[in-house]
Amino acid sequence: MSDVIDVETTDNEKAQSLKSVGWLSYILHLIVAVGAVLPSAQPGIALLIVALIIDLVKRDEAVATWQASHFSWRIRSVIWAAILYVVTIPLWLLLFVPGWIAWCLISIWFLYRIVRGMVNMNANRPMPQ
Repeated sequence: MSDVIDVETTDNEKAQSLKSVGWLSYILHLIVAVGAVLPSAQPGIALLIVALIIDLVKRDEAVATWQASHFSWRIRSVIWAAILYVVTIPLWLLLFVPGWIAWCLISIWFLYRIVRGMVNMNANRPMPQ
């Protein structure tokens, strides 16, 4: 009885597992991003928090792979969007229109980043740093 482990198979399984987790996270982010852009389609921040937790928990498994950049890309996207939303809250206090415009632009930017990440993941390409 031999205990030979096929390293290539193990690495391929790990890569496929990480890619599946990445797609799940991107889909959750996409639902939130589309909901932020379309009026009256708010799926809630809970999906975004779930996606962020998935990314934070699984990103250590992706170290030294092309997929590590995708985990960082999604985490940075959420953090920057949150910062931008918080910073632009005073615009809502001044007038409705400036706040609405700012949040629409942030939501479109967030949607762009998620779609761009999905395109790169589909092509098995890392995200730019």
